[in-house]
Amino acid sequence: MLIDTHAHLQDYADLKTILNRAADNGVEKIICIGFDLESSLTAANLARQHKEVFAVVGVHPHNASDLNEKVLDRLFQLGREEKVLAIGEIGLDYYRNLSPQEDQQKAFVAQLRLARELKKPVVIHDRDAHQEVLDTLKKEKGGINGGIMHCYSGHLPLAVELMKIGFYISFAGPVTYKNAKKTQEVAAKIPLDRMLVETDCPYLTPEPLRGKKNEPANVLYVAEKIAQLRQKSLDEIAYQTTLNAHKVFRIK
Repeated sequence: MLIDTHAHLQDYADLKTILNRAADNGVEKIICIGFDLESSLTAANLARQHKEVFAVVGVHPHNASDLNEKVLDRLFQLGREEKVLAIGEIGLDYYRNLSPQEDQQKAFVAQLRLARELKKPVVIHDRDAHQEVLDTLKKEKGGINGGIMHCYSGHLPLAVELMKIGFYISFAGPVTYKNAKKTQEVAAKIPLDRMLVETDCPYLTPEPLRGKKNEPANVLYVAEKIAQLRQKSLDEIAYQTTLNAHKVFRIK
């Protein structure tokens, strides 16, 4: 059995079909991630409606300029729900800079502190901001309740530093791409007990399905690629990544 630890289920027209296909591929749980207040509310609602769905709530760096005290208060209320497992996805994105970097930094710190108050792990988005993300996580004790580096794109030494402060490293579709040598090196070398798998659907469809809309069922291809890289069985990768997800997200 597998867990898709990072999916955006908010925009699928026929969610029942998506969930059924995931179950057919051995995906027993799906963690639906928010990226602003509206999508976080939807994620929490989907978790209430579907036993296999859990939620993570937060404001993405793209939307950091929209974070204010009212939004933080609402996220705090959502974060107290049993099936809301973490705060995320939060972090820094200096590739697109859809919110000013100063706003991203403020929103990142505010939500790290919110997670600390709730005693929940954090799900981190990091693009072209590796060192600043690491420095902020260290300064704010971001891994004190555990954390997930979503769709990891950094190098091996950074992954080692992140694991030291309590983070798990999560791999999505890009680990299956032919030119993803750096990501594949990390997936091959980090300890298996600190690894997670995800889709980040509807984005980042893995090989051999690139060009199609991604969905949770396709996390199977991510796990298969990691099994190949590590010369392990798919069963072993599935068992360990599922165990890891239960640990870091504290899924009952």
